[in-house]
Amino acid sequence: MLNKSEAGTAPVSTPQHTRTAAAAGDAEAQFALGFSIAASPAPQDYAQAMQWYEKAADQNHRLAQFNLGQMFAHGQGVPQSDSMAVKWIRMAAEGGDAGAQYNLGERCGQASVHGPETEAMESRVECYKWFTLAAAQNYRNALAKSDSATMRMTREEVSEGNRRVKEFAAA
Repeated sequence: MLNKSEAGTAPVSTPQHTRTAAAAGDAEAQFALGFSIAASPAPQDYAQAMQWYEKAADQNHRLAQFNLGQMFAHGQGVPQSDSMAVKWIRMAAEGGDAGAQYNLGERCGQASVHGPETEAMESRVECYKWFTLAAAQNYRNALAKSDSATMRMTREEVSEGNRRVKEFAAA
């Protein structure tokens, strides 16, 4: 932990070895430092947390990518941006992060109901795909969400969703 003289230079108490490893480029340490800063009970410094998350995300750290997406979604440390949120969340989902897959399923489900009719079918298929992939990792409520998505789909849409799931799993 940081001693009192160091506390003024750092927003949270993190082990010095974590800070050293993060500065040296260790993605797991960068993620841990970003998380520690963002989750601090002291006033959060989301801009600094975002910097550490970006460093880890650029090294394909899936949780850092997902957390960056959430920060853009909620405007924490950056201006709120749905397109940037989806960019980072999709990157994490495509990398296999079940939470990101679930989140994309939710987003696609909302788009299938509230978006333009011309995009509804694509959104339903993607919703089903992401929930099914998250369910395959036993992510909470994903199986129920996948089943619910199926109820709003045609047989052809379900077939296409299953094809995409298999394609994803094969990649």
